[in-house]
Amino acid sequence: LQFYLLPLTSLALGTGVRPFHVSTALSAKAKVAMSRFEPSSAINYGKMHENIITVRRRLNRPLTLSEKIVYGHLDDPAGQEIDRGRTYLRLRPDRVAMQDATAQMAMLQFISSGLPKVAVPSTIHCDHLIEAQIGGAQDLQRAKVINQEVYNFLASAGAKYGVGFWKPGSGIIHQIILENYAYPGVMLIGTDSHTPNGGGLGGICIGVGGADAVDVMAGIPWELKCPKVIGVRLTGTLSGWTSPKDVILKVAGILTVKGGTGAIVEYHGPGVDSISCTGMATICNMGAEIGATTSVFPYNHRMKTYLDKTGRGEIGSLADHFKDDLVPDEGCEYDQVIEINLSELKPHINGPFTPDLAHPVSDIGAIAKKSGWPLEVKVGLIGSCTNSSYEDMGRAASLAKQALDKGLKCKAQFTVTPGSEQIRATIERDGYAKILSEVGGIVLANACGPCIGQWDRKDVKKGEKNTIVTSFNRNFTARNDANPATHAFVTSPEIVTALALAGTLDFNPETDYLTAPNGEKFKLEPPSGDELPSRDFDPGQDTYQHPPAESSSVKVDVNPSSNRLQLLEPFDKWHGKDLEDMKVLIKVKGKCTTDHISAAGPWLKFRGHLDNISNNLLIGAVNIENDAVNKVKNQLTGEYNGVPDVARHYKANGVNWVVVGDENYGEGSSREHAALEPRHLGGRAIIVKSFARIHETNLKKQGLLPLTFADPNDYDKICPDDKISITGLSSFAPGKPLTAVIKHSDGSQQSISLNHTFNETQIQWFKAGSALNRMKELQ
Repeated sequence: LQFYLLPLTSLALGTGVRPFHVSTALSAKAKVAMSRFEPSSAINYGKMHENIITVRRRLNRPLTLSEKIVYGHLDDPAGQEIDRGRTYLRLRPDRVAMQDATAQMAMLQFISSGLPKVAVPSTIHCDHLIEAQIGGAQDLQRAKVINQEVYNFLASAGAKYGVGFWKPGSGIIHQIILENYAYPGVMLIGTDSHTPNGGGLGGICIGVGGADAVDVMAGIPWELKCPKVIGVRLTGTLSGWTSPKDVILKVAGILTVKGGTGAIVEYHGPGVDSISCTGMATICNMGAEIGATTSVFPYNHRMKTYLDKTGRGEIGSLADHFKDDLVPDEGCEYDQVIEINLSELKPHINGPFTPDLAHPVSDIGAIAKKSGWPLEVKVGLIGSCTNSSYEDMGRAASLAKQALDKGLKCKAQFTVTPGSEQIRATIERDGYAKILSEVGGIVLANACGPCIGQWDRKDVKKGEKNTIVTSFNRNFTARNDANPATHAFVTSPEIVTALALAGTLDFNPETDYLTAPNGEKFKLEPPSGDELPSRDFDPGQDTYQHPPAESSSVKVDVNPSSNRLQLLEPFDKWHGKDLEDMKVLIKVKGKCTTDHISAAGPWLKFRGHLDNISNNLLIGAVNIENDAVNKVKNQLTGEYNGVPDVARHYKANGVNWVVVGDENYGEGSSREHAALEPRHLGGRAIIVKSFARIHETNLKKQGLLPLTFADPNDYDKICPDDKISITGLSSFAPGKPLTAVIKHSDGSQQSISLNHTFNETQIQWFKAGSALNRMKELQ
């Protein structure tokens, strides 16, 4: 076993490596933990430092932390045009991470590229395909059997192309990245929208679609619109029942689900030091719910301590040496500033049905009664990539222990999801798991589980109105259990535990009393828990597969008759003409997230088979014509059918089609299937009031036209039975609007202007039929 660290003298020049040998006296478990890390030679602070100096000299102003890290990874710092919110940057990220549901399509696309190996360190993490049903061990074993074909594909593809493979049971991608790969100043892209979790360790970690990951793995500069920077200045100190989760719940209430679009949220101020490293990760993780490109905290002693505890003390020493590059410049300017006094912040709970509907916990009971939301808490769920740290589990266990001491158990069902094998092993060793189980909790597998809809829920019927509380990040309609009548609320693990003990939403643990079985009334003391384990982490079982040095003999097999995996065929190129008389497949009413466009849950098993998963296209979207889901009129037959059925019928008859949508279309997950499916089934354009960032890019990558109404009121001019032509494509150019000619069924016509954000490179993607097609053209 060995690490490689850049000596400080060489780091300043951005060159040189020297070996650092791990002591042979390390314990077996320590060696397991160390084997997970990649060589640290990838940490080139010297190159980043040079880039920062170059850009600061050019811009002649102080830089925010976000700018330092982003501009520090520019492909051409001397020549790149830099204008926040306008220009596209060409960047060189340090690494790529993929979760198993998105990795299937990403690896299938990489295979299609014809390249022999990935150009940057990359990993695959098996966390999305494990369904919560009985308990951790049983559910994991069941998943290994059901998903064997997919796991074998990902493991062999990783071995073939030089990608590390974290086996099922390893844990959730973002927790593993924090424990192993994130570090101050890193630029990491991940094929999951909650990749910003790594900002808790001072990195710029950005969620993308698989096609973007392929660009980086192929060694191509990655494009990102130069982000604006929203500053959140923290003062005061967290205490009592208030937790890091309450910071982002408050910010979500301020900025809403699209207020962070096109921006990096940068936390700063004296209050930062009162938050643990994993607490900062929680805040950054859920920044995805405000549409932010990513979120980040400045390097401090809390991060240094976390690096030490996770076996990366040498990286902390390097970060100390370059600390000035890992904090904002004094006098730097933000595009917007939000002030939050942590000493005055109260515990929050957000929901239902959207993560930005913020309420103080003290008010939620009254609001629920007034709104007709069910007060009984059916299930409390803690864990997920957002809140599954050692500190989270310890604080929840401290409350459970108080209840047990009084003879009280949870009134609601209670589930616990450890974020990683390391967390599971450590909380088991330190007794937290036992306490949480004794209070009524079921410890689930180290995986995403109910957070992403992988939950075989049995206690309520579909359509039955009920309330659940979670420490997750997202609570869209039917997100967790496929039941649209479930009212899901997002809060901290501490509040979830308290509400699960009380069994009712109108319980305020700061003021209200619980009743013990003997009739004694008692109040819960505020939660407490160690930030990190005093005895270091127990790495648990070794679940990491490092790619072999020689892989020419490795075979990646995809059975042609498989219903779970399918090799990709290139999409057709643009025919060089305007797009004439396209049908409106569906005019979507209201919120349309990637969950509405390409549902998760049981559909996850088809993430590697484009044709099969396309059967879920837009089945959750509301049709404005009839307020129904998955029921649209086939304009060729006059009959009403499911959305994917009508799309397939149009495609079979050579009819192109468009989707018309509302604000923030494609909000939520990074899943590029929401872009691949409409392209596969004959879609040509998506016309909406506004897009979520990742989804807009994903659509461009697959050769679709994501277009926005120049006048949002033009949404009302389109009828479901209209024909739409997109004109001006022969002179398609950056900043130049296109025109939609709307032909109504009564023979009348209207023309409206459509905006776009394509740059020259992206226009070439459209003309080639996809970004992957364009990559092949350039080889």
